[in-house]
This record gives sequence, structure tokens and C-alpha cells, in this order.
Amino acid sequence: MTYPSLVTLLEESVRAAPRKLATLCRDSALTYAELHGLTNRLANSLTTLGVGPGDRVAVMLPNGPDFIVAYYATLRLGGIVVPINTLLREAEVCHELQDSEAKVLIVWERVAEEAMRAFARAPACRYCLVAGERIPEGAHSLQGLLSGAWPSFEPCHREGQDTAVILYTAGTTGQPKGAELTHDNLSSNTLATITLMGLRPDDVVMAALPLHHSFGQTCCMNAALAAGATLSCMAEFSATEMLERFSRERVTVFAGVPTMYYYLTRQVGEVAPVHNLRLCITGGAPMPIWILHEFEKRFGVTVLEGYGLSETSPVASFNVRGQPRKVGSIGVPIPGVQMRIVDEAGQELPPGEIGEIVIRGPNVMKGYYRRPAETAQVIRHGWFHTGDLAYMDEEGYFFIVGRKTNMIIKGGFNVYPREVEIALESHPAVLDVAVVGVPDEALGEEVKACVVLHEGQRITADELIAYCRERIAAYKCPGIIEFRDSLAKRS
Repeated sequence: MTYPSLVTLLEESVRAAPRKLATLCRDSALTYAELHGLTNRLANSLTTLGVGPGDRVAVMLPNGPDFIVAYYATLRLGGIVVPINTLLREAEVCHELQDSEAKVLIVWERVAEEAMRAFARAPACRYCLVAGERIPEGAHSLQGLLSGAWPSFEPCHREGQDTAVILYTAGTTGQPKGAELTHDNLSSNTLATITLMGLRPDDVVMAALPLHHSFGQTCCMNAALAAGATLSCMAEFSATEMLERFSRERVTVFAGVPTMYYYLTRQVGEVAPVHNLRLCITGGAPMPIWILHEFEKRFGVTVLEGYGLSETSPVASFNVRGQPRKVGSIGVPIPGVQMRIVDEAGQELPPGEIGEIVIRGPNVMKGYYRRPAETAQVIRHGWFHTGDLAYMDEEGYFFIVGRKTNMIIKGGFNVYPREVEIALESHPAVLDVAVVGVPDEALGEEVKACVVLHEGQRITADELIAYCRERIAAYKCPGIIEFRDSLAKRS
């Protein structure tokens, strides 16, 4: 089956209601016609810089119109978007630029200094475009390029199996891998999300989830714009600001990770302020049942939990509107997608037995970019092996019970212990380190590091955490450090 591309879906929304608000941000708003014009201008600008079909464009921007314009302009000219988390540090950004061989980096002015150091170490990256007023030496102004560009652009045709986005996921060895998502992967999942959420043009969708992540990208940005709805963007999550915007902007749909729901329930009293919410969805990490009940009690709106991974674009299963909901369940496979529970040999298990979730469908990635061996490890006989342990009940609902890997999910972000261990081990005072996840009421899990120092060395926990923050994203850094005389021998 073929699917209309994201570019085509956006064009249909532009034609249907060009004067309708497409995006709302704290200090700006764009109609669909204005968004379309900016997207065309940037596509023309990137073309003059030598970007063409198949070229990678790295986008390191917060939620807002600049991200949306850069994303769709890249797809419009046939390029491949490489979204980069604005929280990453130089070495992390450098890896993603070098690994993807990005030709252009588009970056937010507030993180431009860090990004420019990575840009200088990525020989394939020829241009750095900065969104904002402070333009570092060696970079170009994104707004300056847009101002002089032509506002029309004929989109480049791409096949459904061509790569549209490369999303970097945390790696067990400390080297993130780029999941190649095709045009069909993203379009099929976007259309399924619109149906599952019942999105309409009169909806206002809150985008507080980072758009560089697959959850925010598909379930907020792509789904809202393809449905002709309005996307309300938050660059940084704030429970106070979100509550105010729920009311002021008449937000009807909210998608968030459990940590966001936790802080929203803590921000209000027994009953939430007046709002227009009709649907809330959660994913990215298991939702504690007590948080779900507390939020629903205060806000009077049902929260539906879903499940997916970057490699599945991301939605694989969902609790469907209008059907019985099972609290604690990640729901049933979405239309067109198959899920099974299998044992170590890959044999399907009966209901009630715990095994690994495997997934097959139009949402499953092409593979990991330039990593055939790692791709072969997770995609076997057409099934994507998730590493998540679960069981299925007699009615086909799935329930997560754990993970095969030791990945930590902190506030909805995936953190692999080995990546943190590598950062800590590079400190000259550290002899050995082991990183684990520990329960945390607000974050779900917190990163804890057990550290052994070289004989005679002295360093405080705060100093080690500060050292870590210079090398990896802040959300990956340990919140707890425990000094020990020795660690148990690890295999």
C-alpha cells in the first residue's frame, strides 16, 4: 500500500484553509498559507546551498515555527531530516553530524556555540544556519536567507521507501544509532494517529513533547498539520504555563509523558481550571496508575496510553477511544500493525505468558543508518524485536512488565547506562563506575552512579555531576552518586 507523503498532506491542509492558524507559539502565530510560504522559501534557500534529494539536513531547534519550517522544507526538496536534541553537548552533536554525514546544520542561537564546535569537526557539514539574532562567526542567519528567497517551490518526488528522517536513538555501547524512517513509515503512522485520536480541523493540539523525538513529531506536529488542526508549541515544559495555555488557547488534545502529567496534577487543586481538553494521551514510559487516576480526577478527561519506539515511527499500539480501556495496558496494535509475544527462540507465546514484544507493519523502520549488523540483530524474518518484555491477555491487550536491556527511562527520555559510564570513566579520579536506574516519583526513574575512585583521589558528587554535564546531555547525567570502595565483578 502507498501513502500520501507528509508534504502532500500538509499541502492539502493549506489548500483547504489557507487563512486558518497552523501554529501558535508564545510570541508568534502562522496561518497555513504563511507556513507554506516560509517552507518554500527555505527549500529554495537550501537548494541554492547545494542541498538536493537524499542530502541530510540536521535540525537542532526547539519546538516552534523554525523547527516545523526546517523539517518540511527539507522533505519538500527531497532531503532527509536529522533532528538533534537541543540538550546535547559537543561530542554528542558531533557524532550525529558525522555519522549522518549531514550537509547543513540548522541550529538555535541559544545552543549555537556548542553546536558550532561540533560543526567544525564534521567535514561533510558545509553550512551552519542559525535561527535568531546572534550569529556566530562562520555561520549564516536563517532569517536572512528566508527574507530573500522565492515563496514558491515545486516539491521533489520521493518514493515511499525512500528515507525521510534519521532519528538517533541511545545505544547500549554509548554510540547512538540512526533509525531510518521512510516516507511511508511516517505517513502511515501519522494517518493512523489522526484516526485513533479523532483529530479534526477545529482541534488545538498542544506540542510540549520535543519535536526532535518521534512521539512529538508524529503524534503532535505531523498529525495536527495533516489534519488541518492548530499546533500550539511549547519550547520548554512548564506546568504553570501549560495550564494557562490550556485555557487561553482552548487546547483540545494533549500528548505527554508521565512526568508531565505528574507535574500538572501537582500544579492544580482538587479540580483543574476551566479547559477544553477532550483527549489526553501518554507514552514514552509506563504511566503509573496513581498518576493516571489523579490526573483524570482533577481534569475530568480520559487519558489513553499507547506504546511505540523511534524505530516504529513511533506508534505501535493504543487504547482506542470509545472502546473499553484497561488501566495499565498499552492497548492493542493499531490498524495495519501486528504485535506478538515471543520466547528466546522467536516462537509465539500464548496469552498470559511473558516474552518479548515483536512488531511488523508499515511503521517499522528501514534499518539503522549504515549499520547492517545492528539492523539484522533487531529485524529478523520481517519482525522488529523491541527488547521490551510483556504479556498479552485473552482479549488481545498488551501489558509491559520490563525490559530485556538495562535502559533507564528518565522523564520520558531513554538513557543507556553505558553511555553515562563512559562519561564518568573519562575523569582521571574515577577507577570504576556502574550506572543503574532507581525509582523516582516524578521522573519514573533517576540515574544513579556507583563510583570507585583511584586511591588517594578526592572529588565530590556535585563536581562529578558537573563534569558529566560538560560531556553528555543534562538529562543523562546522574542525579545520585554513591561512592564505594569497590564494585562487584561484572561479566
